[in-house]
Amino acid sequence: MSTGFEDYQFIHQALPEIDLDNVDLSTKLFGKKLKAPLIISGMVGGIEEARRINRNLAQAAQVLGMAMGVGSQRCAIDDETTAFSYRVRRVALDVLLFANLGAIQLNNGYGVDECRRSVNMIEADALVLHLNPLQEALQSGGNTNFADLLNKVEWVCHELPVPVIVKEVGCGISDDVVRKLVSIGVAGIDISGAGGTSWSEVERYRTHTQMGNNIAASFASWGIPTAESIRMVQCVANRFTLIASGGIRTGLDVAKAIALGADAAGMATPLLKAANESAESVIVALREIIGGLRIFMFCIGVSCLMELKNSPLLKKKIRGS
Repeated sequence: MSTGFEDYQFIHQALPEIDLDNVDLSTKLFGKKLKAPLIISGMVGGIEEARRINRNLAQAAQVLGMAMGVGSQRCAIDDETTAFSYRVRRVALDVLLFANLGAIQLNNGYGVDECRRSVNMIEADALVLHLNPLQEALQSGGNTNFADLLNKVEWVCHELPVPVIVKEVGCGISDDVVRKLVSIGVAGIDISGAGGTSWSEVERYRTHTQMGNNIAASFASWGIPTAESIRMVQCVANRFTLIASGGIRTGLDVAKAIALGADAAGMATPLLKAANESAESVIVALREIIGGLRIFMFCIGVSCLMELKNSPLLKKKIRGS
């Protein structure tokens, strides 16, 4: 499924009237300054290999001055011996760091204490509560009781000493859901729209039954494309921090996401292979994205992210009949 970014294009400015060297990518999220509006989204945890991958990602985030999240910490809450795989603060002293738990666990015995433990475990600056109803529904034995979950998220928002971010895992978030989340005190939204990793397809390949395969396959085009999800929620975006993720691969994707109304962009899949190799490989991959973003901004004549956000120079393409 497409992210929808291909439906938009910037209007090139042949006379940008700025110096490329003066293009400023810095921004501030949750009280911390970032050198670029990029977040390494949470991916892995719980095993020895995850410790190496997370350390490589954290080192790159520290060098380049960006934010980072870790994978779901549920296994470390249930078994503290796996917590080592998430702890990256020693190599990411100044990084804006996000802890991560599944929101559904609030309906399965977790509460503020477990959320606080996940934050303290990695000395995080904020907590991400992720939503994955489709994935849970397609999993054999998945956790599908999402009843009254909003009230429990509100409880966490009011009791936790750090900001709470709510994140989808690949199906996008709509404007009506965002309004509910903001009304209960959620400080940030990560839309994680359709167009990136398809967890319905992942579950399709995991299932051992033909029925399960067929049901999962019918969701191949399910979800709100990333670009459309940003567009839907940006009308209330001044009330919270809006993070765009879901299929973001290049500097152009980041530029379009911010021009549509996002404050920052998250990515995972493009960095996983690099992180499996070394921190240096992650730095190279991220510098390519950062370099592209800077040049795209230069070519439309904007020298800072404030000018890029909601830029009138991003136009929806007119399709021929």
